[in-house]
Amino acid sequence: MTELKGKRVLITGGAQGIGLEMAIKFAGRGAEIVIADLNEAKLPGAKARIEEVGVPVWAFPVDVTNPASIASLRAQIAAEAGPVDVLVNNAGVVFGGPFTETPLDRHFKTFEVNVLGVVAMTHAFLADLIERPEAHLVHISSASGFIGLPYGSTYAASKWAVIGFSESIRAELNLTGRKHVHSTVVCPSYIGTGMFDGVEAPKATNILEPGYLAEKVVQAVERNRIHVLEPFMVKLTPLLRSLLPTGLSDKLSHLFGADTSMTHWTGHEGEEASEAGEEPQPESRDQPDAEL
Repeated sequence: MTELKGKRVLITGGAQGIGLEMAIKFAGRGAEIVIADLNEAKLPGAKARIEEVGVPVWAFPVDVTNPASIASLRAQIAAEAGPVDVLVNNAGVVFGGPFTETPLDRHFKTFEVNVLGVVAMTHAFLADLIERPEAHLVHISSASGFIGLPYGSTYAASKWAVIGFSESIRAELNLTGRKHVHSTVVCPSYIGTGMFDGVEAPKATNILEPGYLAEKVVQAVERNRIHVLEPFMVKLTPLLRSLLPTGLSDKLSHLFGADTSMTHWTGHEGEEASEAGEEPQPESRDQPDAEL
């Protein structure tokens, strides 16, 4: 089990949503917190909330799609806070709607933030983690990384990529003798942050409370768990997908409503586009990253 007290945790997209919830939970274990977010306006308020727990907190702006911004973040953290022990790649975006009716630039943006941003952050900070006595990588993926998601095709595809990237980095660390750097990939169903208004949770599942999932993530880091799959039905999804013929798997997905869950999604119109802190866009359907 990893002792979190005194460890330094960096969370992208940490000024809001599940990122902020995780920051508060890590702080409750005595960890020092660094939050980074593109939305600078939310950083002071988020920092103040975390400071109420009674731990050191730093807040910095970052654009995870910009390597220069990430390099600047790394330099600021090194100068003001010190080396990072835990990196939580949480920042992400989601754009909903029929594939052909969603502008191509939004599909590209999904991969740019959800995949390339994760790769860029990991590339910048992994060497620092390796230098620590014990360290941890956390990648926030989604249950949609295991199944297709109509009306969220590139979002699901980006989360599949995060799972593959996480598994590959974990295997590479083990292969090269860096087993002191642990890795967790988090694959939840919908989270009740309010950012997926209109969705219907698949049958036999429930909308997850942000605090509940944040606690599960912290426990996974403490116990060096490789996966966080929530709620219970998500734990069965990879097994069922591997055992069942595709046709039967598709029928089961439809029976449980997994393939129609995004059909009536509306989200919060006009609010921030992402947990990475995208600027608001009028009449946009893009929303902060709340998982499926």
